[in-house]
Amino acid sequence: MSNIDYEVRDEVAYVRLNRPEKHNGLTLDMIDDLAKAADRAKNDRSLRAVVISGEGSSFSSGLDFASAGKEQRRLFMNFVPKRISAANNFQAAGWAWRSVPAPVIAVVHGHCYGGGLQIALGADFRFSSTEADFSILEAKWGLIPDMSLSASIAQLTTIDLAKRLTMTGEMFTAKQALEWGLVTGVSADPMKDALALVDKLKERSPDAVAASKALFENTWYSGSRLSFPVEQALQLGLLRGKNRAIARNAAIAKEKPNFVERS
Repeated sequence: MSNIDYEVRDEVAYVRLNRPEKHNGLTLDMIDDLAKAADRAKNDRSLRAVVISGEGSSFSSGLDFASAGKEQRRLFMNFVPKRISAANNFQAAGWAWRSVPAPVIAVVHGHCYGGGLQIALGADFRFSSTEADFSILEAKWGLIPDMSLSASIAQLTTIDLAKRLTMTGEMFTAKQALEWGLVTGVSADPMKDALALVDKLKERSPDAVAASKALFENTWYSGSRLSFPVEQALQLGLLRGKNRAIARNAAIAKEKPNFVERS
């Protein structure tokens, strides 16, 4: 039985880590199923958003070394890159969400350690509860983070802070995470905040939202000579699309747009 639940309601995919008795500690099956869930969401054009959360008292305490250590051969096979992005199975569990056209929102509470933090950082937005605590916990085990953090954290904070948190494995609070740019918002009800953002996103063309995500995913590290052609190509595609016409006509008529499925 999978410990990753996937449910679609009202054009939103809800992906839940469901191993609450272990604080959603990640097994190798869960690593594989997270990557599969991202692929499923990527191929569903009807989705307007994806929400990732954890059952029980924590988002995720990271890799369950006791469980993973029982499957040594499979553990090492997971290090073999299997995707065009050069990601292996571990990295895909966090980074594959960046290739999902719909916005991905992580809702964090309780412990968010190690691989759990890397899954959250792989989302487009992160809403945290006030009591959540965080750590790049791999340092405790004499390791470095290897589930895509090197790419995701570079977009969010400074290199000295990234080095410090990775070298020390120190715990930090939701308030600190917000100050450092690692979460989008902190409140007593992060799911409510996430769904409020989903409602706002649903008011916009799914094609334009997907293009906005693609724009920054493909240009964030690029200079203008590389990013400008991406802008041009994405905009031309939108101009030819049905949802752009729907948005324009609704704006002129001052009506709520009724968008079609993402192109």
